[in-house]
Amino acid sequence: MRLAFALFNWFPYGGMQRDLVKVVQACRGRAEIGIYCLRWDGPHLEGIHTVEVPCRAFTATGRRAAFERFVATELRQRYDTIIGFNRMAGLDVYFGADNCFAWRALHQRGWWYRQTPRVRHYLRQEAAVFGPQSSTRILLLSALQRRQYEAVYHTPASRLIDLRPGISREHRAGADAPMQRARIRQSLGLGEQDLLVLQVGSSFNTKGVDRSLLALASLPAPLRARVHYLLLGQDQPAPWLRHAQQLGLNQVRIEPGRPDIPDCMQGADLLLHPSRHESAGLVILEAVVAGLPVLTTASCGYAEHVLAAGAGLVCDEPFVQTQLNDHLQTMLQADSTAWRANGIAYGQTQDLYDMPQQVATLLLDEAPHG
Repeated sequence: MRLAFALFNWFPYGGMQRDLVKVVQACRGRAEIGIYCLRWDGPHLEGIHTVEVPCRAFTATGRRAAFERFVATELRQRYDTIIGFNRMAGLDVYFGADNCFAWRALHQRGWWYRQTPRVRHYLRQEAAVFGPQSSTRILLLSALQRRQYEAVYHTPASRLIDLRPGISREHRAGADAPMQRARIRQSLGLGEQDLLVLQVGSSFNTKGVDRSLLALASLPAPLRARVHYLLLGQDQPAPWLRHAQQLGLNQVRIEPGRPDIPDCMQGADLLLHPSRHESAGLVILEAVVAGLPVLTTASCGYAEHVLAAGAGLVCDEPFVQTQLNDHLQTMLQADSTAWRANGIAYGQTQDLYDMPQQVATLLLDEAPHG
């Protein structure tokens, strides 16, 4: 069996990128595997054929269109099954790492937005996967995705497959959690009375970092003085640090993604994740099972797990900044014991870890192949 995995860009710590690695590892040894992308930032997976395809064009949209043509022609001749982690034509299987672009364009933007060449290109790519002319099988991460895609494209249910979550068990709180907490807080220079608000994710605007900063600035002065905000992710930190200073926030730290996220979660007092849109949001569920209370938005697919576990609060859609402000103050002032215990129990009783094996079975044992 020959499997080709295609995506535009890979970088460490991205949710979609981490999912790709997990699925590839689950298929390793059972198939000949190739990964194809426009750009790969970081070490390649050992023993996995990885190619950065040299697609030249004047714009990012043009490069993606060229890559799409490469996938539909060159890879089709070499592989039995093509699995895409971005929407594009020519896929046998699409791993649904994103919410419905057309739904957002219709419900959250004006008509003029949908007329731009870039947006029309993205809409064509999405329709190539979900439209009636397509035979692509689609792997969905959340009920939120299914509702949006069905509403826009009326994709046959036979082509939509719901996946279980696939977080790593290393995020669960263990016996060494108190030591992890003490170690990370000491490394950050935090005292007993300090509160650490953690946010994790790349593309800061999408992840609602502006919303986070406004909510932190709204806290009463005595509480705000105790709060330290740690933001981990891939983006340009300088504009956000300037914005924080303009809001009078001095205890703000921004770092690239780092490998000790489980330790950071044990050291934190709250995960703040007011994302504008998120198909799933692995970090939300990782925090839940770590026993870290979560404050997020209903636009995130895995927000449903926060509610099911009783492990935090979820802001309504449409989003209102004052609700986030109020929820943040409430959670920082409340006794978090119940939220922590509920999240840990949820991680011990729910099937949250086996998505990669489920996808490998679908690809290798159950799937018709292109």
